[in-house]
Amino acid sequence: MALSEVTLNDKIEVLQLATGYPVVQVRTATIISRDDKEISRSFHRHVLTPDADLSAEDADVVVIASAVFTDEAKASYTAAQGE
Repeated sequence: MALSEVTLNDKIEVLQLATGYPVVQVRTATIISRDDKEISRSFHRHVLTPDADLSAEDADVVVIASAVFTDEAKASYTAAQGE
């Protein structure tokens, strides 16, 4: 009876907020299996804003975030924080 645990980003979404800047929402699944049969799955979500430090993110998240966090998006985010 072998138990295993796998963690993966199973959903990465770009949401365009009404305030004019995008955020990236990442859902991470933790899957517990016994003898290759899934017995448990749990989820964790976190949201990245245009000023986020991406150094701790997986490569797939960095590619998507880098594409949508343009200079214009960063400026819109900064302006919205000042309001």
